[in-house]
Amino acid sequence: MSFRASLRMLLLGLLVGVIVPADAADASFLARYAETNRFRLGRPTKATGTPDGKEILFLRSGPRDFVQDLYRLNLKNGREQPLVTADQLLGGEDETLSVEEKARRERSRTTSRGIAGFHLSPDGKQLLVPLSGRLFLVERKSRKFRELTGDGGSPVDPRFSPDGTMLAVVRDGDLFVIDLATGTQRRLTEGAGKDGDAHISFGLSEFVAQEEMSRHHGYWWSPDSRRIAYQRTDTSGLEQMTIGDATHPESSPNSWPYPRPGKPNAVVTVGVLTLEDRRTTWVEWDNEQHEYLAAVTWSKNAPLTLLVQNRTQTEQQLLAVNDDGSTRTLLVESDPAWLDLDETMPIWFPDGSGFLWTTERRGAWQLEARDRDGAFVHEVTPVEFGLDRVARVDFEKGYAIVTASTNPTERHVYRVTLDGKTHGVTALTTEAGVHFASKAGEGPLWLLMSNAIGQGTDYRVMNGSDASGRSLTSVAESPDLEVNLELREVGSSRTYHTALIRPGAFDPEHKYPIIVHVYGGPTSQMVRAQTGRYVLDQWMADQGYIVVAIDGRGTPGRGREWHRVVKHDLIEIPLHDQAEALQLLAAEVPQMDLERVGIYGWSFGGYFSALAVMRRPEVFHAGVAGAPVVDWRDYDTHYTERYMDTPQNNPDGYDAANVLTYAGDLSRPLLIIHGTADDNVYFSHSLKLADRLFREGRPFDFLPLPGFTHMVPDPLVTKRLYGRIMDHFADALREQVAAD
Repeated sequence: MSFRASLRMLLLGLLVGVIVPADAADASFLARYAETNRFRLGRPTKATGTPDGKEILFLRSGPRDFVQDLYRLNLKNGREQPLVTADQLLGGEDETLSVEEKARRERSRTTSRGIAGFHLSPDGKQLLVPLSGRLFLVERKSRKFRELTGDGGSPVDPRFSPDGTMLAVVRDGDLFVIDLATGTQRRLTEGAGKDGDAHISFGLSEFVAQEEMSRHHGYWWSPDSRRIAYQRTDTSGLEQMTIGDATHPESSPNSWPYPRPGKPNAVVTVGVLTLEDRRTTWVEWDNEQHEYLAAVTWSKNAPLTLLVQNRTQTEQQLLAVNDDGSTRTLLVESDPAWLDLDETMPIWFPDGSGFLWTTERRGAWQLEARDRDGAFVHEVTPVEFGLDRVARVDFEKGYAIVTASTNPTERHVYRVTLDGKTHGVTALTTEAGVHFASKAGEGPLWLLMSNAIGQGTDYRVMNGSDASGRSLTSVAESPDLEVNLELREVGSSRTYHTALIRPGAFDPEHKYPIIVHVYGGPTSQMVRAQTGRYVLDQWMADQGYIVVAIDGRGTPGRGREWHRVVKHDLIEIPLHDQAEALQLLAAEVPQMDLERVGIYGWSFGGYFSALAVMRRPEVFHAGVAGAPVVDWRDYDTHYTERYMDTPQNNPDGYDAANVLTYAGDLSRPLLIIHGTADDNVYFSHSLKLADRLFREGRPFDFLPLPGFTHMVPDPLVTKRLYGRIMDHFADALREQVAAD
């Protein structure tokens, strides 16, 4: 090597000396991160209180075990014990999942095995546990169990009737009921699935309802257990999207109906079936104008209630269903941009005299009371309260437990009065951080999850509005990694919330390359007063980086106007804001090196990262695009059209937001990662991008993950994945210095 070359390498080493290669960093942390499923294994989930409020039932795995078992906690004496395990139910046999069940778990982002869910009978004496394509009925007191069998395929979405004498279940796309006293199964619908029309199903929610509306049920019991409202779904007009396994070409591919923007949706109708004679009365509404069935409730003393949306999601109608199937409109919500859904609404008063409703009509979420006909009665929370979600309502005592905040980086739990006269608000959490309340069954119990700054997640079972509660034990491992987190608000006329993660051995005399961890889409925030969410970012920072997260315009949590500026263009304003906020932050933190900036993200964040290095290469010098949406014409209708309208109505917007449009401009190192079995953002997105980049003569790296979906729970693959990401940034940012 010549003296000049040696001198150049010495200078380069001095410039990038703070970057530590991934294999020289703390490999033990990454191994633990992967083997604990991001330190989530061992946390209590699906907590459900008994009707008498004496016990809480929940699921939990070991700290490095994906298999969940069912536990009980006695709230009086604090005694915790297993109620039943997956191994006991299966008698040592291996767990198997149908293709349909795997797809439902993907929609709910469930990575656990073993007992993934359970249902408590209305009297609290029995539990229904679906497992490995089988149904088990467990006696809560004795812990004895028996299997419920029936003809047909694997049971889907089994649930008790309100009187506890029956359960309903879907098999092969048809709806059945099982009499629990005799164990006999009776068919309610015919003509679906493998023995009928493969495009027809009864009692199952369609893909976009599960993926985008958080509606996972397709049937609803009447309060008196004499009728069932159910969804009929016709997917004959949809394209069939095929997913094969190239590593096992001998296996048959799976095919799914998938609605792409501007193309047909599933046709959804609702029938009400009387169990006595199996007659169905079909519900009448204009489902050509309001084709989305967003939510369904059927409460005691109240009518069957449907929330329906038009296709552009600019109007919602809340409909009450009459006995003859006709409907009357209780209220209409509209917004020229789009309406976000609160799938928990309405909540009917026990006597049916009215209901609670959440609305964003005045620019921010509020809770309000309405009468039985839908007329406005009064506000429950004012517009400036910062309402997020309603967790539990006690009508008898006249209060609700809600999550709210006026600071978008925090969430707190409050008790609010329902009378509308006092706006009585009592804070149940005050410590800085992110605190959530969630319903725990139909009894008096609810769950408080607290993530205070610098602490792990604390789970407490609450009874009523008592602020003490009893701890619910998590056996999840602690990261044992101190997160060096600082939250900063930057800017003046327009401010941005940012998160800054410095290396543990931070040297204020050094210049550090930057990694921007981005999502940037309209459904999620990145900046939270919650140290636990940044442990992987801290591991990255400890390799010689400053890691940054930014919430710009278009992200939720700061009111309607901030959120809806991305209508018709999902990238222009968000990309501008990420770049501007990054520069504002660097002006306050001189250790940030704006000449060496990497950006990475997954899903929408992967899409964002790809466009960042293509459209703003002077700001972003290397990118990692995980499972990116490349062309919005290839994503689903409900999500995409909410923000972009259809390709027919907004062709220029779709072109402007298309990664392929800018592929020829790529001049920065880009790593693309995608699971080949992804049924949310299909693998074809990244294949199209790779093909376009290759044809344009642009260098790039491509890492397919064979057999993986949108989630990557496998510990070894997770470990290798993040090691590969950090190697990419180390190499790319060294090259950036060399180029300069």
